[in-house]
Amino acid sequence: MRVGLRKLLVVGSASTLVGCTAAPATADRPGTMPLLPAGYSWAQNPALPPGGQLAALAGNPQAPGLYAFRALIPADLRIMPHTHPEDRIYTVLVGTWYIGLGAEYDPARLQGFGPGSVYVLPAGTAHVHWARGGRAVVQVTGIGPTATTYLRPEDDPRNR
Repeated sequence: MRVGLRKLLVVGSASTLVGCTAAPATADRPGTMPLLPAGYSWAQNPALPPGGQLAALAGNPQAPGLYAFRALIPADLRIMPHTHPEDRIYTVLVGTWYIGLGAEYDPARLQGFGPGSVYVLPAGTAHVHWARGGRAVVQVTGIGPTATTYLRPEDDPRNR
């Protein structure tokens, strides 16, 4: 039975992929929303240290439902220990994105992820980010509403 289920999952996944590629998203199809890089609107986010910018892609991170945004983090910008209430999926698009788990900033515990890497972070996990040595662009996807809660108030850019 287990082998049959695996075959069903593989065939089902292949069928889904074929179905998706047979009908590409276009502006005239209901429910689709193509967004090209030239249409991104980058802006400083108060929850990020100065220089960090976000571009909304889909949904509203502050409301219930699926969202996606891109984060542009300049070289050497550090985002100190914080948490989010929802699971997040990070996809590295440009540069190397460093993630360290835990309530303390410890450069020795950071792990770098290059372009194409995907990192799934469970809700409530304390972590830090760093674009060590160069600019990074990361796509973040989750189910909102979201929030950023810094573990130490003095690390929160909104308190400055």
